[in-house]
Order: sequence, then structure tokens, then C-alpha cells
Amino acid sequence: MGVFSVLALPLLLLGISGIIYIYQSVRWLLSKSAVQNKVVVITDAISGLGKECSRVFHAGGARLVLCGRTWEKLEALYDALISVTDPSTTYAPKLILLDITDISCIRDVAKEILNCYGCVDILINNASMKVKGAVQSISLELDKKIMDANYFGPITLTKAILPNMISRRTGQIVLINSIQGKIGIPFRAAYAASKHAAVGFFDCLRAEMEEFDISVSTVSPTFICSYHRQPAPGNWEASIWKFFFRKVSYGVHPVEVAEEVLATVSRKKQEVLMANPIPRAAVYIRTFFPELFFAIVASGIREKLKTEEEN
Repeated sequence: MGVFSVLALPLLLLGISGIIYIYQSVRWLLSKSAVQNKVVVITDAISGLGKECSRVFHAGGARLVLCGRTWEKLEALYDALISVTDPSTTYAPKLILLDITDISCIRDVAKEILNCYGCVDILINNASMKVKGAVQSISLELDKKIMDANYFGPITLTKAILPNMISRRTGQIVLINSIQGKIGIPFRAAYAASKHAAVGFFDCLRAEMEEFDISVSTVSPTFICSYHRQPAPGNWEASIWKFFFRKVSYGVHPVEVAEEVLATVSRKKQEVLMANPIPRAAVYIRTFFPELFFAIVASGIREKLKTEEEN
């Protein structure tokens, strides 16, 4: 009886982890089948997250249109994708030069995108720009540049692609946003403002597009970890035990976000918040107890200033 009691919990955990692992594997396979033969446009495909999104959608058999600012990096991504996949089950990606901050050129680029396959099934707005600094130290020109990259660029491209989806009464638009579209964090005012604006726009768009059977999804992670922080093969983070021993850091890896984007597209989820308990709790505190949230943030600023003075 004593031996059984000792082994019961580990066996139970092992059994549950095995079931979860199988469930995740089946969901992964279903997600891949959901994008097969679909025309998928990914902006800023040459970023760490863009590369991972390109990888998972390419492996799923999607017809990719990859957009980025640098042709050499797009070609390198193209070579990396076709070198590791079976050409009989995948499509060679199309490459398009796109600077999401150059608003005046986006409509022409959208026509180029549509010319690739004649339609767009899934648009993934991934491009983003960050800035950190006190409000008074950030120029108005930089504020505008952040808004162009994070708000006006994505909505301009979305509006240019939208008529094609509406005429076909099908399509899906995905915005990869940030938790800072939910809460404002000090010293990131321009970034948080642009992310709040994007959330507001795509929330309205979601309601308006329902009559056309066009899905609108937002995926909001906390900060995205370095692209190079990838678990090595055999590491416990890459095993079934990750379902019980989650990472303590608040950030998420590009691989995790890309897999969630694929799952979001497959299941047509409207909104996803990728956050561990502490930042997730901050979102709820901001919503239901705003005065407490403001007090906590102000306290953190005072502590930061005090530490800087002491140093």
C-alpha cells in the first residue's frame, strides 16, 4: 500500500501528461490540414516570429506570400523553407517587398499580393515596431512612425485586401498584437497607444465582417523572447513535461506564438492572450480594479527612480 501511494501521483501525472501530449499532437495535425492549399500572406516574414509563422504554415501546405523589407533576407527565408520540406506536398513561397511604414505604397503592394494567386484566404498582420522611453523624450515624428508601423500600416493593407475577401464571402484576418494593447506600461506610451488603437480597429472590424463570413482574430502575447532562445532537442521544455513545469519568464518564444497563430486560424478563435499568470492578472486588475492597477504601476515607477538615484 505504501509503495502504491508513493507511485500513484507520478503515474497519474505521467498519464495525464501523455493524454495532453496526444491531444496537442492531434490538434497540431488538424491545424495543419486546415491551412492546406490556402493562400496565406505574412507581413514582416523575415522577423523571428515571421520566420516561425512561415515555417509552420509552409509545413501545413499553405500557399505562402511572404512580405518583408529586405530582398536578401526574403530569399534566405525562401531557401531555408524549401530546403527542409517535401516539394510534392508544399508550395514554393512567393516573395513581396513591403515596408509597412510606407503607407503610400501599400495599396500598390496589395495589388501585387493579389496578383500572386488571385485571392487571399488568410492575412497575418505581423509587422510591428517598438520604442522605449519617457513620453517627453520621444519626438512626435517617432510617435507617428510607431503609429504607421503598428496601426496605419496594418489597417491600410487590411482595407486593400478586404474587398477581395468580401466578394468571395470568405477569409480570415489575424492581427499579432501585444498585451500592451490591453494595458499601458510606463515608458512605452507610443507603442501601447498604437497597440490599443489596433485592438479597437480590429474589434470593430470583427463585428462588421461577420455578415460576410470573414473571421478576425487577435493574438496578444507578452513580450516575445529572443529568436535564439530555442529549446535544444531533448530539453525538458520540448517534452510532455512542459505542460506541468511552465517557464517562469513572462515572455513567449516565437515558436510558441507561431503555433498558437496556426491553432487560432484553424479554430477561428477571436481573441487569444498569451500570458503567464502575473501579466494575465494585471489585465484583469486593470479592468476591474483600475485604481489598484494605477497605484501599483506608480509605486513601481517610484521604486525605479529611487534605485536609479541610489546608483
